Amino acid sequence: MTAIIRVQGKCEQIHRHPGKKTMDDREIIIELNPTQSMGSGDPICIPVRQVAGTTTLIADPSGGLIIPSLIEKAGPRASRRFIEFFTANIRNPHTRRAYGLAVGDFMSWCERAGIVELGSLEPVLVAAYVEQLQKRVSAPTVKQHLAAIRMLLDWLVTGGVLPFNPSSSVRGPKHIVRRGLTPVLTSTEARHLIDSIETDSLKGLRDRALIGVMVFSFARVGAVISMKVEDYYTEGRRAWFRLHEKGGKLHSVPTHHTAETYMDAYIEAATIQSDKKGPLFRSFNRHRELARKVMNANDVLRMIKYRSKRAGLPETTCCHTFRATGITAYLENGGTIEKAQAIAAHESPRTTKLYDRTCDTISLDEVERIRI
Repeated sequence: MTAIIRVQGKCEQIHRHPGKKTMDDREIIIELNPTQSMGSGDPICIPVRQVAGTTTLIADPSGGLIIPSLIEKAGPRASRRFIEFFTANIRNPHTRRAYGLAVGDFMSWCERAGIVELGSLEPVLVAAYVEQLQKRVSAPTVKQHLAAIRMLLDWLVTGGVLPFNPSSSVRGPKHIVRRGLTPVLTSTEARHLIDSIETDSLKGLRDRALIGVMVFSFARVGAVISMKVEDYYTEGRRAWFRLHEKGGKLHSVPTHHTAETYMDAYIEAATIQSDKKGPLFRSFNRHRELARKVMNANDVLRMIKYRSKRAGLPETTCCHTFRATGITAYLENGGTIEKAQAIAAHESPRTTKLYDRTCDTISLDEVERIRI
């Protein structure tokens, strides 16, 4: 059998041979035919991990869809439900990727453990997988893997493939977080970083505007790079940001006057005012010209690492740093958790509290009271 696998943007045929070593990670491209189309017309990418020495992935001859062999052996109904789980049930591409890797890892483990039938899965087997997984990865990753397995098996149960979910009674590791791990800059450091960006070039103006949006609107990097030119607009004599946050939430935030200055300077220099449907933050081509191509998260991360290094800031500075920095600066200046939650579009104030670093200085002062 053969499978169509896209590796680093290139399609090639990989023949299935038992025991043949393969790459650890591949993106599985499912080309939906017209009767299976989900509406977008684009192929669905499902990354699945192949472990050397196993034959986790095989092709379904009827539809050309790539599925784990453990699922394929359970029959056509199981195969279809598996594909529907990743295409019809999960819409977020990041969730699809993470769950694809988690399910692929579990299916590979099942084959190595000698589990040949899907119906032979029992809670003790899922618990054994979780136990060995804890030795390799962190507790949050284990919980994510278990969530993916539960969700998939639930989908198979509702589809009549399995009589019960063998993972529903399996408990994951405890993981309690009271303080987030996102690195945070002080207000002085954030100002130093922004001031260090040159403003005599279009790239500098773009980078300053992008960082300004993340700091002054508490926006996630995914929401920022998804913005179109029309998502920076004027209403009621003031500028607004329209952010497409995760979970399909459309979130509008008033633009801070400093961020407004940065945005106006960038848009005017880029001359993109009339391209309302075009991406707001664009990448540069090989000729160092602004192209009509949206920046991706990796582009933004590389830019931030470069700017942070030039400004002498910690190398741990990342995209999410500016979300946490903005929230902390807001709370330090008398803002409330409830209002910060609304600006950040968090579902719970507990999530917002994880970004709050205002208590760090208080804690340090109290510790210094210990004089021996």
